[in-house]
Amino acid sequence: MSKRPLSLVVAAVVVALEGLVAVGLGGYVVVETLRGAAGDVTTAIAEAVFGLLIGAGLLWVAWGGLLRAERWGRAPAVLTQIFMIPVSVTLIQSDQPQLGIPLLVVALVGLVSLLAPPTTHALIGED
Repeated sequence: MSKRPLSLVVAAVVVALEGLVAVGLGGYVVVETLRGAAGDVTTAIAEAVFGLLIGAGLLWVAWGGLLRAERWGRAPAVLTQIFMIPVSVTLIQSDQPQLGIPLLVVALVGLVSLLAPPTTHALIGED
């Protein structure tokens, strides 16, 4: 493939940002646990590992899958966006619109860019 469509680049950037946020949150939990701020160390360690692994996985999907126009990169990226929608709605309904609204916007931008015809053509070769 000679040139990546803008929709594919946008999708990769969205997924990469989500991965960076997950890594950052996982790292934050590690630091807070080491500082002794965790109420339950076992749960905190599990949350930290989960955040770090999910973040690393999303970064792999973004850079190793989407930007390389690998067909396999689309499915985990789409699933991530679909899972983020109910999380964002729950945040909005829980009086945290400052978190829920940006999350919803990011998820929708990611989903639209992943399902855009140029992205489909780049990843799958179909119109």
